Amino acid sequence: MSWMSSDARNIVVALIVFGLIAAITYATFIGRRIARTEKIDAVFGNPDRTDGGWYWVVCGVSSILLLWFYFSWDIARSVYPRAANELCQVAKVVSAGNPLRVQFSIDTRLSRSNELFARDTEQLALLQDLTLASGTEAEAIRLELMTALYAMVDPAQQAPAVAAGIDDISARLQSLSAKLQDPTYPGPASEAERQMMAEQPGWGDSGNEIPTVPTSDRGRKFSAIAEELAVIATDFRKIKNISPENAARFVDLKERINTLSSQDKTAAGRLSKMLKRIDDGAIYPSETVARLESSMRAFEADFHDAQGGLPWANALLMPGGEILAGNTTCSEQGSGRWLPKPSDTFSTFARMSMPSEGYKGFPLLWYEWRPAAGVLAAIIPDSVAKLVPGEYPQVQADGTIPENFKTKVYDFATGNYDSFMLPVPTGHVWDSLIRVVAGLFLGIVLGVPLGLMMGLSRLAKGYFDPLIELYRPVPPLAWAPLILTIFGIQDDGKIFLLFMVAFAIMVISARTGATGTKLSKIHAAHSLGATHWQI
Repeated sequence: MSWMSSDARNIVVALIVFGLIAAITYATFIGRRIARTEKIDAVFGNPDRTDGGWYWVVCGVSSILLLWFYFSWDIARSVYPRAANELCQVAKVVSAGNPLRVQFSIDTRLSRSNELFARDTEQLALLQDLTLASGTEAEAIRLELMTALYAMVDPAQQAPAVAAGIDDISARLQSLSAKLQDPTYPGPASEAERQMMAEQPGWGDSGNEIPTVPTSDRGRKFSAIAEELAVIATDFRKIKNISPENAARFVDLKERINTLSSQDKTAAGRLSKMLKRIDDGAIYPSETVARLESSMRAFEADFHDAQGGLPWANALLMPGGEILAGNTTCSEQGSGRWLPKPSDTFSTFARMSMPSEGYKGFPLLWYEWRPAAGVLAAIIPDSVAKLVPGEYPQVQADGTIPENFKTKVYDFATGNYDSFMLPVPTGHVWDSLIRVVAGLFLGIVLGVPLGLMMGLSRLAKGYFDPLIELYRPVPPLAWAPLILTIFGIQDDGKIFLLFMVAFAIMVISARTGATGTKLSKIHAAHSLGATHWQI
């Protein structure tokens, strides 16, 4: 079974998590036992109390790794891999039912209908001063709008079609509740559904996204419920609580406001805005809303019962976030999304470490067979041939170019000859290692002698110390734009940046070491006959 497969990855993660828990338990046991038995003075400040302690190192590192596995949801994916797909279907139901849920006081103090009624009545009351100043017609329009608003919350003035539509929505919600309780709904999976389940990648096989096709009977039930609930919510949004009387009233008010706009545009604009709000028909009588809310609450209760242990799995195994459903996919939100999973990190690195995969087609660390001549040519300058006396041969009359010693030296310097093959390291890691070694080498070669000189000479310290201390506090990455401008993106600029980092460290370390040498040791070296350069 491949490491990249979901099942193999989950098994490995479960074993690692079990090992981390065992390591924390064992290290804690060993640490507490040693603390009780070791013969060390317990006085606070005794440095012997800090010796050893490898068991607490194991405990600390294991705890950090365990937290990483936990908050990245890698443990959830390993222990309960089906939970994410089922929670995805739950999120579909929640998303489909949100247009209905926001209408009721399930999560808020007032229903949306009551909030809209309170908002519009308050806005109309605030318009009184403006309409009175505008004239009797503006005030009459405001009062007529108030009458239309109160008519919308009067059950006696509600259109029969609106009441019938609300009752139909309520009955359909009750039917959905019954389907949630039906263990046979939505029936056996079809051949097409089974094929989609088989072809669907596992959780995490295609990034953070969660497979949307339900893979269990409970998930299929929620997915089917979500589709029906979305249709119900759409049909509910089509219901407008506008009675025939209010419909005629709105037409008349629109004409009167248009006439008023020629006299007072400000008042007409405010009244027109209020007319558009009330004309939405989103305000219902309290009895109607309560009847529909009762059905929605019953559906919510049955929906929660049908989830079984999923809410516990979500709360305990998926901390710091939730799973949300979009139009075409479900996604992790919170720490499960922004914190990379250890298994994904390790599997990605393992995949990139394969020579056939690499990073952007180039291996991380591998080797390739190259002619030894080319390897030597990389370190031998071509100018060596110029040191050989004589001239390069010219083309003869018969079209041949004879060889001489100068030509052979040039061919050797450029690698233009047959040679045996050598395995040469290649890859991103090797290139980075070469740059780091080159920068560190230059930093040591130039920094250590300068630091020793600054520690031994007042002139060297006074001259070079301001220059070193001027650039040393600057973060290395701050030099990157300037270095890119001067050197470009080739290796010399990268090596120079690494050199600047190593150079200051080596200078300061060598200077500190030289100035920190005890004078008694210098006198002892003199008395034993050491020379100036030996000291």
